[in-house]
Amino acid sequence: MIVRLGYVAMSVELQNASPSQTMTFKQFSQIPDREAAIQKLERIAKNNLTNCLRLLKHNVANEIHFFRFSSKLIPLANHEQLSDWKYMRPLKEILQEIGHYLQEHPIRVDFHPDHFVLLNSKSTDILNNSIKTLAMHEALLKGMGIDPEHRCVMHVGGAYEDKEKALEQFIHNWAYVPASIQRMIMLENDDTSFHLEHTLYLCEKLGIPIVFDYHHHLANHEKPEWEKEWDRVVSTWNLSKLPIKMHISSPKSEKEYRSHADTIDREMFLHFLHTIKGSVHEIHCMIEAKKKDAALFQLVEDLKGEKNITWLDQSSFEIQ
Repeated sequence: MIVRLGYVAMSVELQNASPSQTMTFKQFSQIPDREAAIQKLERIAKNNLTNCLRLLKHNVANEIHFFRFSSKLIPLANHEQLSDWKYMRPLKEILQEIGHYLQEHPIRVDFHPDHFVLLNSKSTDILNNSIKTLAMHEALLKGMGIDPEHRCVMHVGGAYEDKEKALEQFIHNWAYVPASIQRMIMLENDDTSFHLEHTLYLCEKLGIPIVFDYHHHLANHEKPEWEKEWDRVVSTWNLSKLPIKMHISSPKSEKEYRSHADTIDREMFLHFLHTIKGSVHEIHCMIEAKKKDAALFQLVEDLKGEKNITWLDQSSFEIQ
């Protein structure tokens, strides 16, 4: 089984390369000339995307083939007071540059939209704004020349004091989500509301791939034995062009169990891999750790010398 490691959005190794520089609406409003304020927003967005390209080059230099883009690339992109701002036009050139780089150096990239993107909300406004935000992610991917299919991982949404109704609300709302955006979505089990069985229910019913979050499952489950559901998890990826994806993080402490640690617990990760070994040809593991790429490099060091592991490059290995 081939295992490829990835990390989230930012590097702690590269200096001054944040892809998430922002501007609040208050700051925007304090600039008297609205056109100048919009130009400043565009400069920030271009700079964020330029830093994305720097991060991709950093990944290529370190043979990392899996990366999550920040969802904060375009500040105030869907703010109600900026509905007339055609933000994609000034970004066309840098997006194409990223796209050309990814064609020359293939890396699996995706997004994880923010927690306020809720597809199971009863509020029409929240649902519409969520779809608008997802449309922005789709436009960014298309601007890079990337097929948006299965490139946005999301949580199910709010529990709204009745999880069963909230799940059915997701199914109801799904009919209002444009087909092209439906194709983008993957769902992950979360650490407080919707556990693995809940999320599998939606994924199987609606044909959505599930991203299994191992740490979330340990923090929030109905049945602790996730292994019995693993074949169902794998089956949700049968129609995807991409290899199965999962999230790996480690608890910060017993007291702060849901919080992510700086790095990945080697034994926890190995237990997961040995449990699923042989069930899939290839799996991509997204590291969600405070130390970002440094956590990936540390995990690689921790796994070196492990028997049954053959390294393919600096971040990918085969486990037998």
